Amino acid sequence: MVLHRGAMLKRIYDWCIDAAHKPYALWIMGMVSFAESSFFPVPPDIMLIPMSLARPERAWLYAAVCTVTSVLGGVVGYAIGALLYDSVGQWLIHFYGLGGKMEAFRESYATYGALIIIGKGVTPIPYKLITIASGFAGYDIWLFILCSIVARGVRFFAEAILLNRYGDWIRVRIERHLGLVVAIGAAVLVLGFVVAIKLI
Repeated sequence: MVLHRGAMLKRIYDWCIDAAHKPYALWIMGMVSFAESSFFPVPPDIMLIPMSLARPERAWLYAAVCTVTSVLGGVVGYAIGALLYDSVGQWLIHFYGLGGKMEAFRESYATYGALIIIGKGVTPIPYKLITIASGFAGYDIWLFILCSIVARGVRFFAEAILLNRYGDWIRVRIERHLGLVVAIGAAVLVLGFVVAIKLI
């Protein structure tokens, strides 16, 4: 079972590495980044990192695509919170275990709106929770977009800097300890949800 799981992880990783040389990969990564900001649970980093390792010179492009599509997806999440909270938005929030905390979160926007979006937008906390909550709270849409550009840009371009500069060193260690890296990534993702539940 462990060997089978390791082989599957290796196939997924190899696909992402190979995809960096295919024109469709950029579109897929953009779609994942877009969807993650409003409803999809998996972050675009799962493609951004291996594709940047395969082509470090394009890490900036990948970061730019993730930033733009994440912000666009964030606008969709904002619209869900502002216009569809009683149906789609509430279902998503309850799905992620935050049903009882949205009112308190909305009240905190009056004082800390920009800090909430920027601070939580660069962390492992699922960004979709921030976008939906921003719409639900009625936060100014243009300030929301500006803060989202800053937050997502900082996150993705920080990764691009590291992958562009230290890509070969990082790639060797990822490929040597792929199972451990994936396990840590999954743990960070789960931690983000736990922190969101505790802090929001």
